[in-house]
Amino acid sequence: MGCFETLCGLDFPVWKKICGKKFGNNLGVSGKNFVWFFGRENQAFTAFTIYRCIIVVMLYTKLKSSSKQLAILIDPDKHSQESLTQLVDLAENARTDFFFVGGSLLLEDRFEKTISYIKEHSKIPVIIFPGNNYQISAKADAILFLSLISGRNPEYLIGQQVIAAPLIKEAKIETISTGYLLIDGGRVSTTSYITQTVPIPNDKPDIAVATALAGEMLGMKLIYLEAGSGAVNSVSAEMIKAVKKNISIPLIVGGGIRSAEQAEEICKAGADIIVVGNVLEKKPGLLMEISLAVHSTNKVSG
Repeated sequence: MGCFETLCGLDFPVWKKICGKKFGNNLGVSGKNFVWFFGRENQAFTAFTIYRCIIVVMLYTKLKSSSKQLAILIDPDKHSQESLTQLVDLAENARTDFFFVGGSLLLEDRFEKTISYIKEHSKIPVIIFPGNNYQISAKADAILFLSLISGRNPEYLIGQQVIAAPLIKEAKIETISTGYLLIDGGRVSTTSYITQTVPIPNDKPDIAVATALAGEMLGMKLIYLEAGSGAVNSVSAEMIKAVKKNISIPLIVGGGIRSAEQAEEICKAGADIIVVGNVLEKKPGLLMEISLAVHSTNKVSG
């Protein structure tokens, strides 16, 4: 049973108020045991468990919010300690909603260190964006349990997931099942090459709609339209509008977003969460502009 289900039916502000009042700075400290009497006799928790549950509830609240959200995708191999430090500091000031950490191909031993650094220096939720079954860390708040439903390679439809599932359970990471769709971004992406997957043509929104619908009907909690890191073209507004119109779960869009104008257009087309990554590796200063563009659409739509 996940943290979200554990707290299901309980009033979150009450948990937050009582936990903060009773346990103060002990929240988040592993090994601090206490007994919680909240209508359940002798149900013992650790402070870390309660802290993780609160974070997960906050996470789901954000994901289910009607407000537009911004996620920064961090590829551990593409950031030095200096650039990571700079980006985390910028993210805090720019009202970033999530960090996504991972990549299609990681060659350096920086994955765990990257997550640890972010958790130590930021309160922004960290969600693993795994490229394979090795990208798992108990330090993250959640993991996108991706299934590449736009492809026909069984290894990335279910194979990697079968191998990862026991490891994720052992790590006690909140899993968010996500239907992952690769969209043609104008160049062969690393993801497309590694997974041997033909992306959906950007001018074929009907295929994307049918695939996204299938993902939702299979029980996916999120749909992710991905044009690929460094894509020449982002996912078209026409495709985003069509997919959003036909699904009832949150829609994530990433790949090829290089400007605040693009981010705003994608939000208005229907994306619930915008993911930027590659452009910030080269121009981290753009983060504030993109964040303002994403969050300003909430005022317009509201």
